[in-house]
Amino acid sequence: MSKPEIIEKSPISMAQLKSELNAVAKRDKEPGFRATKTLEYINSFSTLSMTDFNTLKKEIEKLAIPRLKEEHIVKILDILPKTGNEVAVLLQGYAVTVSKENMKAIADVIAAHKEK
Repeated sequence: MSKPEIIEKSPISMAQLKSELNAVAKRDKEPGFRATKTLEYINSFSTLSMTDFNTLKKEIEKLAIPRLKEEHIVKILDILPKTGNEVAVLLQGYAVTVSKENMKAIADVIAAHKEK
């Protein structure tokens, strides 16, 4: 049996997954069962397009919040919390501490983007 080797670990957002699955659906006339089910789920819950995702990601990265990594940003953009408290609840699952001001700043960036 072969042993797969992990070359790179990077988080993938629902917007990125949706884009990739749409490309697979266009390429294959009939995508597999798992791809179809995953695409149905993503279409139900993912509200961001790739351009919106990239824009929001850059805006959050510009905040230069200490200890906030790409995996945290991707998770924030998948959930799109509305308030600083929702950001706090989301980040509780990770070993990262972010100040209340920074959490509010993240929520404000997301809210400003939703208004556009």
